[in-house]
Amino acid sequence: MENQFYQTEESVAEYIAAAQDINGRSLIEKLKKHLPQGSLLLEIGSGPGSDFQILKEVYRSVGSDFSVEFIRLLKLRFPQDEFLNLNAVSLDTTRKFQGLYSNKVLHHLHEEELKKSILRQADLLESDGIICHSFWKGEGNENFKGLLVSYYSAENLTLLFQDHFKIITLEEYEEFETGDSLLLIAKKKDQS
Repeated sequence: MENQFYQTEESVAEYIAAAQDINGRSLIEKLKKHLPQGSLLLEIGSGPGSDFQILKEVYRSVGSDFSVEFIRLLKLRFPQDEFLNLNAVSLDTTRKFQGLYSNKVLHHLHEEELKKSILRQADLLESDGIICHSFWKGEGNENFKGLLVSYYSAENLTLLFQDHFKIITLEEYEEFETGDSLLLIAKKKDQS
């Protein structure tokens, strides 16, 4: 997670140009069926703010990113909104949320880091809190410009999340090719 790719103005501009027509509106529509409008939601990895723009129409949204450069741009684009500089593993905030959302962010974590993030996500959520995360579907890992990209199967994700979350939906969808992505929506389990 310590990669520097998204830390420079040039790499952030490159990402924004490549992803300008991509957003998670269809994922957010599915989330709306499980997380009530007006809920306090943390977006993990807001990037340039494409999904944040949609999320804030429905939720009391707080954005976050590991990249200081993305945070700087987000604060310029959305001066009235709140953004936290957070690592997706440690999620170092004392705030509690009713929902957590990420779109193709957690695949940058090694499996052990993802396990730590999942545990931390359960801590950040109020009881009955909802998570909504998307992942690339497949097997193994690859390196994209020095950035880890991990692929997951529905079985992998079930094993990783099931101790702390009750899976509501885990389904394939298409971002670029049929079935290239997975959407996970789950509810925090009662830990008592």
